[in-house]
Amino acid sequence: MDERSEFKMPEKSYPDLSDSIPGWDDMLEYAFSAYKGPYIAGRVAAQHKTVCDILISGAMIQAAISGAMRRIGKQPVVGDFVVLLDQAELNSYTIVDILPRKTCLARGSPGDSSEEQVIAANIDTIFIVTAVGKDLNLRRLERYLTIVYSSGAKPVILVNKIDLVDDLAQLIKETQDIAGDVPVIAISALSKNGLDALLPYINPDETVALIGSSGVGKSTLINAFFGETIQKTMGVREDDDKGRHITTVRQLFLLPNGGIFIDNPGIREIQLGDSSDGIERTFSDITDLAHNCRFKDCTHHDEPHCAVRNAV
Repeated sequence: MDERSEFKMPEKSYPDLSDSIPGWDDMLEYAFSAYKGPYIAGRVAAQHKTVCDILISGAMIQAAISGAMRRIGKQPVVGDFVVLLDQAELNSYTIVDILPRKTCLARGSPGDSSEEQVIAANIDTIFIVTAVGKDLNLRRLERYLTIVYSSGAKPVILVNKIDLVDDLAQLIKETQDIAGDVPVIAISALSKNGLDALLPYINPDETVALIGSSGVGKSTLINAFFGETIQKTMGVREDDDKGRHITTVRQLFLLPNGGIFIDNPGIREIQLGDSSDGIERTFSDITDLAHNCRFKDCTHHDEPHCAVRNAV
């Protein structure tokens, strides 16, 4: 196979961090203009137990969340643009508010809880990363597509480790059958094969998030785009082909060309939560059939003249 190890990101076309906050735009500027006094804006680059790493103009700082935000359960996530109280005399910063989110990636909390867990915010494109072998589960991909559609971001499916499969065309066809008009791109992050096809989605001031199971190659992909080891990687377990959790913290990275990546730890359980819009888009064929049911509130179980059951 052609390893194409010569792949390189385009030359840097993004202003230095000293000039702006990555992803900042006029809408955010307008929202932030309401804050007068010792306040500055920043973007959450990583979350820790008690503090967040924040990108501000010219630096990376750490800031705690204000007590008022904690009391009302207002929690910033990676990718959020936040308002910081700047106490320069104390060399201290406190997150006091979150600016309006353009998009929000969330899933149902693991277990039986009906609450949603916000994963990341202000994302333009989401790479759903899977890999050939046991991880490539079409039903799981449908669940990923559902939460991505609900987020408001654009989904792209990446099928990684293509050097490990013989019948790639059939595998891509099966994936495309459930993906609809969502792009499906075959890559090998380790050998950098196919990464050129990802460049149209990685643009200055635009944010791409990576989601997928452990071991599918998300961290390897980030390393490929940087041309150096930024994220630690480890192979899958031989006995069950499952990945080991190496990435444990969601983190935002600035790519050499000014694009923005958000890496996420591997997701073991995908609860859909409040993803009704995403479900309708993922399973649009069923939604279209349901319009022909006799009853508008048809549950598709035992009602007469159910178009969905008839089609099945």
